[in-house]
Amino acid sequence: MAITKQDVLHVADLARLELTPEESDLYTGQLQRILGHMEKLSALDTSGVRALSFAAGSMLREDKARPSLSQDDALRNAPLSAKGCFSVPKIIE
Repeated sequence: MAITKQDVLHVADLARLELTPEESDLYTGQLQRILGHMEKLSALDTSGVRALSFAAGSMLREDKARPSLSQDDALRNAPLSAKGCFSVPKIIE
C-alpha cells in the first residue's frame, strides 16, 4: 500500500495538525518506509509461532499486600494540602 501526500494531509487534518510542505513530504517518506517494513513482516510465515500477550513472556508478578505511605508521608511533598488531602487549584469556570 502506497502512502500519498494526500493521505498524510488527510490524517493531519483529522488530528487538527498544520503541516508545512516540508513536514508533509518528510512524513510521507517516513510512513512509506514504515509500511515497507510491515509488508516484509507480513510476508513471514508465523504459523508455527505461539502468540504471546507479552513480548518477554509473562510479565505479571504475584499480587502481595505491602505497606504503603502514611497520609502524612504522602502529603509531605505536596505544594498545597488541606484537611489531610491534596489541594489543587479549581480549573472549572
